[in-house]
Amino acid sequence: MEPTRAKHQGLSTLNDNQTPLRRASWAALVYLIAGVAWIAFSDSVAEAWFPDPETLSVVQTWKGFFFVLTTGLVLFAVLFRQLAKDRALLSLQHSQRQALRNRERQLQVLMDNLPGMAYRCRYDPQWTMLFVSQGCASLTGYEPEELIENRVTSYASLMDDEDSERIFCEVKAALANDESFSLEYGLTCKDGSRIWVWERGRGVEEDDGTIVLEGIVLDITDRKELETELEELATRDPLTGLFNRREMSKVLEEELERARRYQRPMALLWIDFDHFKDVNDTYGHAAGDSVLRSVSRLLLGSVRSVDSVGRFGGEEFVIVLPEMDLDEARDTAERLRRRVVEAPQPLGDGNTVPLTISVGVAVYPEHAQNAAALCAAADKAMYLAKDRGRNCVAMAHLHDQVHNES
Repeated sequence: MEPTRAKHQGLSTLNDNQTPLRRASWAALVYLIAGVAWIAFSDSVAEAWFPDPETLSVVQTWKGFFFVLTTGLVLFAVLFRQLAKDRALLSLQHSQRQALRNRERQLQVLMDNLPGMAYRCRYDPQWTMLFVSQGCASLTGYEPEELIENRVTSYASLMDDEDSERIFCEVKAALANDESFSLEYGLTCKDGSRIWVWERGRGVEEDDGTIVLEGIVLDITDRKELETELEELATRDPLTGLFNRREMSKVLEEELERARRYQRPMALLWIDFDHFKDVNDTYGHAAGDSVLRSVSRLLLGSVRSVDSVGRFGGEEFVIVLPEMDLDEARDTAERLRRRVVEAPQPLGDGNTVPLTISVGVAVYPEHAQNAAALCAAADKAMYLAKDRGRNCVAMAHLHDQVHNES
């Protein structure tokens, strides 16, 4: 605490110190007053104290030397005090400069070793950078000098247009409430690669009243990729990569709602592999997994981009076909059945095995009005195809229409 108090006292002294002209004028004035007083009164005092002419003559002689000695001592004391004061102030200034340089050095080391990029920028549409730490190069590929004052490119140009508009609105709202802001957005690096960043900052008012932004930008690409992977795990079957049962149920509900709203048809295919247990028992579960993955790719590549393919579990697959009526759904199911028959499935060891499927078809609104009923109708139709000898297509509630076209 004591060094801090002394430092503040020194700063107060430095700030309160008079100008050199006033200080010199004050010293000269004091000297003139003392000199005039000496000349005006010293002779009268000497004559009063020493009436003898010879003694007075000696006193008059030594009076001049005494004046010179006295004024010299006074000047020495004044100059010594002033020089000591100036030296103390210069020492304080030197210490302050050293401390400032040390703080700047420490701050620079801290900035350069941050995991991301520290910045200071104008609050304008280009996010014009006034300061950028060295972390900028590893984050964006651009050197700090290339972004400062938009010399090569602006920071805003690294963002997507839709992100720029959203970010500007969020920062504006934070500044209006005098709060810090946190943002997530994508950046295009100098080499063309894309990264995700998280930014934390706040507005700072300058002496002239303008607002600048200060903060830090961190690379969160790994975290975003992990989030994407977790989202995929929550919606995808880990073996085949198709939608899992929960996600397919959600897709079915959404497509049914759309079909109901626009009074359009929608079809559902329920697919089961024939004698798949024999594949697992004969060749092993690894071979069975290879067959499942292969057929999944075949089904996915044989439907439209608007269609959804999912694995409900085991060897049961479901396909949702929006905007498809009964005849089109039957033709699609038959086409898929033939494609599976015509393509022997790999076992993963260089060998293949023939495979067939049984397909049940249900169509909204002919066969059911809701998702549960539609699934039940398609599932029942699939078992009908099984009962009719497998490797065929059956329509829900139309037991006499079973297709097995070779």
